[in-house]
Amino acid sequence: MERIISEHHDQLVKHPIYGELTSLGAIRSFMENHIFAVWDFMSLLKALQNKLTCTSVPWRPSPYSSEVVRMINEIVLAEESDVDQEGNACSHFELYLRAMKEVGADTQPINRFLETLKKDHLPEDVKTFVEFNLDLSENGRVEEVAAAFFYGREKLLPDVFTQIVKVLREENIPCPTLTYYFERHIELDGDHHGPLALKCLDEICANDPATKCRANYAGIQALRQRIQLWDATLKKIQSQKSSLASVQ
Repeated sequence: MERIISEHHDQLVKHPIYGELTSLGAIRSFMENHIFAVWDFMSLLKALQNKLTCTSVPWRPSPYSSEVVRMINEIVLAEESDVDQEGNACSHFELYLRAMKEVGADTQPINRFLETLKKDHLPEDVKTFVEFNLDLSENGRVEEVAAAFFYGREKLLPDVFTQIVKVLREENIPCPTLTYYFERHIELDGDHHGPLALKCLDEICANDPATKCRANYAGIQALRQRIQLWDATLKKIQSQKSSLASVQ
């Protein structure tokens, strides 16, 4: 299973979608889908916080080590209340919405969904991806959530975002807030959150083969869902590019 995880990871790092992000139109299309992944990331993270720490009253000590509790709380702190370019407190979701408005991307679909949280309000391109992560957040075992969080997010995203930033800089795309968002995640996830998420996963699995097997399977599924999301988004970008070319 670890070989499959590595192969899926590499497939996402080398995905052809990044080569299409050469115009503001393509960036808008990408962001309009990707914002849902930015949002449901928080559901995975909050599910982990609920499972690894005590978030209810009356408080009870966690069955996990203080190190794991501290690690997950550190990640929540950064994701919910990091800093923007000016040093002001800002969640990463809010920062991404700002980046969308900066380039003229449509924020109505994500706002409409958040008003109701009804799955039938999800765009078709992102529906399967979001449903998978929400179901895992609500019903998954702790090792499954931790594996999806690590393999599908914290380990993956620094490599993926590095590819995107490279294209944005080469093409001189005017999107400073989006670039900051990606670079901030490369810094935090690559240097700090990724290693923390791995430590959490290792303690949860505790060298138990059955637990590790379930975790690896969940990690594979999370990566496959991302591949499908990227495939659908690529198709959307290429379709819109073809439509513009035919009009011209």
